[in-house]
Amino acid sequence: MQLHLNAQSKFPPVDKSPLDFSYYPVNYPILRIQEKANEPLMARVTYSRPQKNGRKVFGELVEYGSIWRLGANEATEIELYRDAKIGAARVKKGRYTMYAIPTTDKWTIILNKDTDVWGAFLYDPKKDVVRTEVPVQHNSDALESFSMYFDKSNGGVSLFIGWDTEMVRVPISFF
Repeated sequence: MQLHLNAQSKFPPVDKSPLDFSYYPVNYPILRIQEKANEPLMARVTYSRPQKNGRKVFGELVEYGSIWRLGANEATEIELYRDAKIGAARVKKGRYTMYAIPTTDKWTIILNKDTDVWGAFLYDPKKDVVRTEVPVQHNSDALESFSMYFDKSNGGVSLFIGWDTEMVRVPISFF
């Protein structure tokens, strides 16, 4: 018996906003297999990376004052492998959905208990764990792909989030 598969119809097309990960320590999985990891895994962000593609992002594609999933497709998730402090709030280790409410001068960064959600359509503020405001930095050079990365700073870690000409820094400290 031969099985004929039409592979073209079975596999979905490549997504326009590819899934990506950012780790702290930076490149943790690679450092681990190279036996060069000097710190334990502290945090990982899973997010989709939409492209600017000539569009005006903030104020149009991403509406100021509205809830945003921080990327595209599924809402961005952060996994904390230790208890942390984000803004003034203590957060238990675990996995959370991240949202933002951007304005021209600040973003409200939100961690929410409801995970595995697509977009922000079912966002429920009653499930928020953290809300913290961070100032916007405006850059003259536009960032084509929505991006997130961790960097060590001031005895803790900063999660940088940027797209187009806007960037924010979310300070995180671990216990």
